[in-house]
Amino acid sequence: MIQRPPRFRHTTILSVRHNGRLAVAGDGQVTLGDSVVKHGARKVRKLHHDSIIAGFAGSVADAMALFTRFESKLEEHRGNLERAAVELVKDWRTDRVLRRLEALLVVGDREHSYLLSGTGELIEPDDGLMAIGSGGPCALAAARALVAHSTLGAAEIARESMRIAAGIDIYTNDSIVVEEL
Repeated sequence: MIQRPPRFRHTTILSVRHNGRLAVAGDGQVTLGDSVVKHGARKVRKLHHDSIIAGFAGSVADAMALFTRFESKLEEHRGNLERAAVELVKDWRTDRVLRRLEALLVVGDREHSYLLSGTGELIEPDDGLMAIGSGGPCALAAARALVAHSTLGAAEIARESMRIAAGIDIYTNDSIVVEEL
């Protein structure tokens, strides 16, 4: 019997645009196979003079390569999020090396939020909410409910939605990082 090497499981990243604010939250858990190998990974960060927030789900090494590439696109396009995102997705989809990267990115600034993938996806959510990773559907459902039925701000909605996802998804923990613009 041939055994495959253990896979890194995805995480949960949630983007909440609410009442003029953007909050992106991520959990800290990294798993390898059936084991948790790290509890406090930082999967969300501010970029380009703290004017853009990005979060990743997927292979950590792949995501770091994408962060680096995205940062260079932001510099090249003087912080224009939409242009940098379009150029990264084009490169990601057509470059033979980048095409093999297994990750998703959520990026946002004060005006726009996008989900980026290696299949050429560049999606802006209709309702200002989006989530990626294994706990994404749980976090997204919680965020939609909180937006509709609470007076919480974007960061509080993101944090509480991530706590709910951590209580449901085994690949998501409650070591939550939230960045806000």
